[in-house]
This record gives sequence, structure tokens and C-alpha cells, in this order.
Amino acid sequence: MSHQPVRFRPGGSDPHVEADWHAGWPSSKHDPAPEIQSHAADEHTIIMRQNKSVNYEAPFMFLLFGNDAALLVDTGATPQAQYFPLRAVVDTHIAEWLTRHPRSEYRLIVAHTHGHGDHKAADAQFADRPDTTVVGTAIDAVQAFYGFDDWPETSRELDLGGRVVDVVPGPGHHMSATVFYDRWTQLLLTGDTFYPGRLYVDDWDAFAATVDRLVAWCEAHPVSHLLGCHVEMSVQPGVDYPRGWTYQPDEAALPMRVEQLVALQAAVREIGGAPGIHKYDDFHIWYEV
Repeated sequence: MSHQPVRFRPGGSDPHVEADWHAGWPSSKHDPAPEIQSHAADEHTIIMRQNKSVNYEAPFMFLLFGNDAALLVDTGATPQAQYFPLRAVVDTHIAEWLTRHPRSEYRLIVAHTHGHGDHKAADAQFADRPDTTVVGTAIDAVQAFYGFDDWPETSRELDLGGRVVDVVPGPGHHMSATVFYDRWTQLLLTGDTFYPGRLYVDDWDAFAATVDRLVAWCEAHPVSHLLGCHVEMSVQPGVDYPRGWTYQPDEAALPMRVEQLVALQAAVREIGGAPGIHKYDDFHIWYEV
């Protein structure tokens, strides 16, 4: 089947990332919303969120289409397809994209921002999917797949077929964490390293180095928005929703700005590795020794 390749020139998209995200329901049992909400940031970029009524973590997932392959970043917090039909939703999005952009062959790469369970739970749904690679989350699997030989010093490129995604090492919250920079939308997908919520630090020195690395990346590359994988802050500065809540009617917006990342860098330097819960307007930093 012949096809016309999409020209994914850097900065060619002005992604629409603001969305009316479903933030749970007063009674989870009676929530009328679907298990997964999808939002098209542009024709070639889908942002998905797991319903808080299915799992309170309500992680975000990202689906990026290139000419040769699609990239799914993270697989959510629930393994069972009957409660969380991620593969069915992803397959539908891919089928719709291929209707507009026919291909004789098309691959799916399932990758992760890091290896915590609420970001990889549905991996098994893709285990028997044809033309699909599921990237492991152990540090050796991550380094081998992307070709890291100097982890965590420099980034690597992942070419989806004209659409290039830079994979930036991001340990600190998790030892094999990665951050994805999409040159087409100029979105920086920061996983659990940076988002409007509680930033849990496992390795302080690695986390501080990652924050410095990301600030330097933003100084060297145009970044439209930073998108993490959760929202836990409310619209009231400095106030978060308690862990485990399944309804956040006044939650903060998902997109963050480079200026807020710089504020995180300043906070990390101010804290200096002191254990505790450190509260700031747009995020909290949790560090326990």
C-alpha cells in the first residue's frame, strides 16, 4: 500500500494540551465517564488519562505517531483489560490514524517514563500484539534498548519515521527513569520527575542532577510545555489533594512551564538534600532517607 509520509519538521505542531480532564466522581462506583479519557493535542499526538474512579493515581499516557511506528509512553495503573482496556483504546487510535495515513506496515513501541507499577501495569495487554515492542523498565533493559553507554550523561534519539523523540536520562525518582522530548510538538514528557503534585525523591543526588540536566535541556531546546504523569495539586497554591483521593474537582492544570522547572531547580538547591516534606506553590518535594 503506497502512502505519503508526514513531514514532521521540528516545531511543526502547536499542540493543544489544555483539556477538561475528568478528575473522578463523588462516588467512584457511579462514575459515568469511561475508564480512559483521550485528548488529541494535534492530529498525530494523543494524550490519555486513566479515570481516578478506576485507580486514584490517574496516570497520564501519551501516544505519538510517526511514519513508521507509534510510541506509547506508559501503560497505566491497572493490568486487567476488563477494568482498564488500554490496548483496545490504543488500537482504536492507531486504526483511526492509519485510515488517514495508510501504511502497509506499522509498528508500536511501548515505552515508559519509569518502572513504578502505576506506569507499567498494563504492559501484558500488549505482550501478544503483532509488530509491537515492549521496552523493559529495568536499568539494563532501558540502556540496551536506547543504546545508552554513558548513562545518565547524554540523551539518545528514537526515530519513529521522520518524527524524532529524544530520550533524556532522568534518574532520581526511579533509577531507570527517562524523559521524552518530542521535536514535532516540542513537548517535554517528564514522567514523575516533574508534575503538579508530590515529587517523591528516591536518590537525592541523582534527582538534583536530573533537574539540572532538564533545565539545561530547556535552555538549549525550545519547549512548548512540560507534561508529567499525574495531577495532585489543587488550584489553590501550595495545596495538594490527599493521597488516595478519587475525586479532585478543582485540580491544577497538567501543563507546566519552563519557569516552573527553574523554580524546582531553585527549590532543590535550597533544600540541599534535607529530608522532609517541602511545600511550594506548584509542587511538593518529598524526600525520606
